[in-house]
Amino acid sequence: MIRKFLLPLLAIGGVVFAVWTVVMSTQPTPVAPPVAQPAQAPFASFIAGAGIIEASTENIAVGTPVSGVVTGLYVQVGQAVQVNDPLFALDDRNLRAELAVRQTSLQQAKEKLARLKSMPRPEEIPEALARVKEAEAVLADAKNQVDLAESVRDKRAISEDQVLRRRYAAQVAEAKLAQARAQLALLKAGSWKPDVDVARAEVAAAEAQLQATQTELERLTIRALVSGEVLQVNIRLGEFAQAGMLQTPLMMLGDVDRLHVRADVDENDAWRVRADAPAVAFVRGNRDLKTRLQFVRTEPYIVME
Repeated sequence: MIRKFLLPLLAIGGVVFAVWTVVMSTQPTPVAPPVAQPAQAPFASFIAGAGIIEASTENIAVGTPVSGVVTGLYVQVGQAVQVNDPLFALDDRNLRAELAVRQTSLQQAKEKLARLKSMPRPEEIPEALARVKEAEAVLADAKNQVDLAESVRDKRAISEDQVLRRRYAAQVAEAKLAQARAQLALLKAGSWKPDVDVARAEVAAAEAQLQATQTELERLTIRALVSGEVLQVNIRLGEFAQAGMLQTPLMMLGDVDRLHVRADVDENDAWRVRADAPAVAFVRGNRDLKTRLQFVRTEPYIVME
C-alpha cells in the first residue's frame, strides 16, 4: 500500500522542484548597488577620461652613471631636496687612492717647473767663476812656458819636441778656458725656454689628470638635479646599484608643490579636446572630492594596429 502511493508522490515532488528551479533561474539577478556613486559631470556636453596624478616635473627616475656598492644613503621617502643635494653615494676607495697618486704627480711637476724657473741657483755662480779664473791662470802659465821656450836662443838647451808640447798645452788650456766661460754664461742665462715650456705642459697634464679623477670621484655621489620631493627609495646600504636604465628605478623624485593630472582620452573623442575648455577632476571612490583643472599640454600618443 505504501509503495503504491510513495512512488507517485516522489515523482510529483521531483517535477515540482524542477519547475521551481527553472522558474527561479529565469528571473533577473538584482543589480548590486555601487560602492560609491559615480561622478556626475557639471557640463551639458563633455568628454571624460581616466587619469593619474603625477608631479609637475613628471616622475624623475634617478639612476647612477657607474655601477657600485651603495655606501651612503642621505634621503628618505617624503623628504624635500634642493638642487645639488646628495641622494646616495657609491664605494669610492679605489678613486680616492688614485686621487692621492694624481696629487703627488702634480706636486712633482710643479716643483720641477719651479726649479727650472729659479735657475741659476745663487750659490752656483761663485763656483763657475772660480773655474773660469782657474782656467785663466792655467792658460797664462801655459803661455808663459811657451814664451820661455821660444826665447831660448841655444837650440841645444831645449828640444823642439818640448817646445811643441808647451804649445799644445797652451792650446788645451785656452780650450778649457773657453769651456769654463761658456758654462758660466749658460748658468747665468738660466733655464732653456723649451725646457720650461715642457715643464709647464707636464704641470697642465697633471692638473687635467687630477681634475678627471676628481670628476669621476664626484660622479659616485648622486645628487638631485631638480628641487622636489623623494617619491621612492628602492636601494639600501650595501646593495649593488646597477648603472643604466632599470625597470625599477633606484630612486624617484618629483616636484609635488604643483600636481598634474595625466588623462587618457579615447581617440574617438580626441578631436573634441579644446585647450580653453573648463575641466573638473573627481577622485575615484568619492565624487565629493573634486577640483578644477587648467590645461597644460597635449601629448599625442598613437598606437598603430
